[in-house]
Amino acid sequence: MEKVTVSMSNQSPNSKLLHIATIGKTVGLYGDMKLHIKSDFPEQFVKGATFFINKKESITLEEVNIQRGLIKISGYPTPESAKKFTNAKLYTTFEKTKEQCHLEEGEFFWFDIIGCSVYENKKLLGVVEEVERIAIADYLQIKTDDKLLETGHAKSFLLPYHEPFIVATDIEKKVIEVSGAMDILEAS
Repeated sequence: MEKVTVSMSNQSPNSKLLHIATIGKTVGLYGDMKLHIKSDFPEQFVKGATFFINKKESITLEEVNIQRGLIKISGYPTPESAKKFTNAKLYTTFEKTKEQCHLEEGEFFWFDIIGCSVYENKKLLGVVEEVERIAIADYLQIKTDDKLLETGHAKSFLLPYHEPFIVATDIEKKVIEVSGAMDILEAS
């Protein structure tokens, strides 16, 4: 069974950085901060890991406690000094993600799925614009092909990314073969 795997939050393939976590409020007396992970790969968050907080600035993690959802940023030993990072987003690159995060057979990063053409019985239905996680399931948000729009179909639709709807995914060709998606589009 094919499965899409998240490695970022709402990023497009045109972006250079992936949003993988957000820093929350300070906790305790020593500059610890809450960490809200937006990735399926918590192994990225280790002591000494460096992340961008914008295109030019980065931070390094001094301490990490994933079980408690806490981090400490190098050079910011007090709540007062660390407070400036409250609500900061942590970013990494596509390359670093592919290097550090290992996928199982049939798993894909969201940024590899976005932009794929979706076909059912050799008929183009549209292109994946986004991948959304609703509860525990992943859904493809598909922008409907112009030819189908001319016949009165919805501008976009959601398709569950699991069997029996997903038949095959070819990341190299940027093509996803589906089944039953036309019925969902017609009902949209």
